[in-house]
Parts: sequence; C-alpha cells; structure tokens
Amino acid sequence: MMAPHLDNSVQGEIRFDEPMSRHTSWRAGGPAERFFRPASIADLSAFLAGLDDDTPIFWHGVGSNLLVRDGGISGVVISAGKILRDLTRVDHYVVQAGAGVPCTQLARQCVRWKLGPSEFFAGIPGSVGGALAMNAGAHGGETWERVESVQTIDRSGEIHERAPAEYTVAYRSVTGPANEWFLGATFRFEADVTSSSETLEAMLERRKATQPLGLPSCGSVFRNPEGDYSARLIEAAGLKGHRIGGAEVSEKHANFIINRDNASATDIEALIEHVRQTVLDVHGVSLVHEVRIVGEAA
Repeated sequence: MMAPHLDNSVQGEIRFDEPMSRHTSWRAGGPAERFFRPASIADLSAFLAGLDDDTPIFWHGVGSNLLVRDGGISGVVISAGKILRDLTRVDHYVVQAGAGVPCTQLARQCVRWKLGPSEFFAGIPGSVGGALAMNAGAHGGETWERVESVQTIDRSGEIHERAPAEYTVAYRSVTGPANEWFLGATFRFEADVTSSSETLEAMLERRKATQPLGLPSCGSVFRNPEGDYSARLIEAAGLKGHRIGGAEVSEKHANFIINRDNASATDIEALIEHVRQTVLDVHGVSLVHEVRIVGEAA
C-alpha cells in the first residue's frame, strides 16, 4: 500500500491495516486502512494539509462510544488524544481542556479547584472531545451547558475558535461546521456553585455498583426516550442476558452490551438491532442508539 503524500515536517506515527479492536472499548472491529498518531498539533496540521482532498478522514478519541464494523475503515483514522491533554485554569471560573482529557480527570480537577457544577463529568466514560461531539451527559448535567468556546481543526489543517452559537446542540446530538474536529474547549462554571468531592465519589461508586465496568462495552448503547429509560424498557422486554455470538445484554445494566466472549462487531451490531426491534415490538418505542457505528461490513 502506498504511503500518503505528506509534508516532510510530519513526525507522527502511521500504521497500515491497524486493527481497531485495539482502539475501542468493545475490543472489536476491523482494521483502519491508515492510522495516524500525530506528535504535536503542528504535526497534525501538516498531516492534514498533505492529505488528498478526497481522502476520507475519521477522527478517533478513546473509542469508548464506537463500534467499527468488521470490514474496517477506509481512508485515514486520526488518533490525536495523546497530544490534547492540557488542562488549565484560565481564570477563577473558566477552564481550558484539550479534547484528549478524560472526562473523569476534568471532574476531579474541577473539584480540587472548587468549581462546579462539574461532578457530572465523572459519569461520562470517555474524553472531552467525544463529550463535545455528542453532548454527552450524566447525572442531570450535559457537556454543552458548560461550553464557552471550542477550538477545532479543519481538513486543511487550519485551527478555528468557535462559539456555541455556531452549533446546533440537542440531547446527545451536536451539529456544526462540516469537516472540522474538536481540539478542545473552554468551560465556564457557575460562581455560586461549589463542587463536592463526596458527591463525585458517590457518583463513581454508583457507576461501579450499577454498571459492568470490568467488561468490554461502550457504556449506554441507546439514548433514553423522553420520560423513560432505555434500560427499563430493555429489561421489561426480557432481554437481560440475551446473547448473539459473543455479545451479551448485561445482566447488571440492560442498556449495556458487553463483549462476553470474543464477540465480533457483527455480533454486537446484530444484538443492538435485536434489542431495538424487540423493544419496538413489545413497548411500541423506537430506541435510538447512542453508540456511533462506522466502517464497512466484512
């Protein structure tokens, strides 16, 4: 396979036919045609500037809300999380966080700085970039409620500073300028709210007690329908423990699908569809999946 036409200044690592099972929390999925880890933001800009205009680009965070089909991803997968880990306090109530910062780390640091409300970030499994991309939330809080501005990079390598008004934000949905990816965000917290380390730890303990955190999964598979909970509907439909291949609906939390025994992405996707169809048949509710499904079938 030919290497891409790149500027000589590019210093990052490029792998070919890289198994995406190594880079998703489900531990399943086919290969990336090209997988790039930049050495710096300048390196990332140079890489993007050197790509052909028709090269498909997929932006990878930590893979906590991602299912890659067994046929893999064509074009290039960019994994920039390791260079986007800066977390700084800009002023008393404003925090700058890179897209690669784990949401739990953001929550813990804000508690140390006595900023809030921020504890809810501890309930989001993944990074700031992923939370921005889908308006992730937990325990009554949502990411974009705290966003003051975001930093993005486009496919030519140019960096932009954008305001929330440039995005359409809804429940687990964010739409903004095309062909741009989040590098980070500035968050503002309320002056009259103080975060509590006890509340944060209680949230983490609740996660541990109610979710199968020790097994490969993507977190919640389906969005909660208005006025109800997907987990309740799935459990009431008798689906806890249901398996297709190596994929299983968790006995601990019905809105989690776990990789119980070397599940393929095909197994997982088939189980997602079975759950969706069964809930529709039993309850008349059409669940919408929260997980992002990408790539080609095997």
